[in-house]
Amino acid sequence: MRLEVIARESSAAGSRAPLLFVHGSCHAAWCWEPHFLDFFAGHGFSGYAVSLRGHGQSDGAERLRWASISDYVCDVKQVEATLPRPPVLIGHSLGGLVVQKYLERRRAAGAVLLAPSPVGGMLRAGTALALRHPMLFTNVYLTLNPGVLYSTPAHVRAFLFSSNVSDEQIAPYAKRLGRESFRAAIEMTFNRPRADRIRSGRTPMLVLGATEDAIVPPGAIEKTARAYGAPSRIFPGLGHDMMLEPGWEPVARHMLEWLEHLQQA
Repeated sequence: MRLEVIARESSAAGSRAPLLFVHGSCHAAWCWEPHFLDFFAGHGFSGYAVSLRGHGQSDGAERLRWASISDYVCDVKQVEATLPRPPVLIGHSLGGLVVQKYLERRRAAGAVLLAPSPVGGMLRAGTALALRHPMLFTNVYLTLNPGVLYSTPAHVRAFLFSSNVSDEQIAPYAKRLGRESFRAAIEMTFNRPRADRIRSGRTPMLVLGATEDAIVPPGAIEKTARAYGAPSRIFPGLGHDMMLEPGWEPVARHMLEWLEHLQQA
């Protein structure tokens, strides 16, 4: 499987663990490019953002509809094997579930979950969204394409961004959002991470959320953090796509502090 990887390597990385970024539903490696890859490279962390199969410029678009979370975990393993040392995994939303499932059987240098699919699954949050947008979710099931949720800039704003973001700021990102595996979307509800296995692996973890997240509410973020005995933080005034919001920098700086402490431990 040929996978797209966008890299920002730092000459100052030395023995620091590289960062492997895993995107969320309907996104691709591009979502880490505007801010996070350059920010962390500028602070001495080499970063690698993968486009999971069927996303971005990776192979597998013709088979995307039935790609599984296990398939995505295999993609992460494939990229991880090419890195100079075990990475810190950084997963957003669906990518956060992929990272959690990866950690069921493997250890990493660390893990940061941004607005992750919760440890208890998306049934509660997904049902609340479906009740608020019944026709839109009906269309998802009729077309077997979760990308329908982001089919207009207005929908992108409602699900992914805070009220502080302008239409002009959202527009370039809305154009790049694509399709998603229907199977993977269903698995976000029922294929729950094994928190006991993940905790036994003792991978250091940080869990982050946002007050204006329309998909994963702060309560679910805090519950996930408690399940792993991990520190958490909820950022005010940000939406689900924290890494693309104009207020992305406090998120990145909090991650940087945690990463630097991790390297010193």
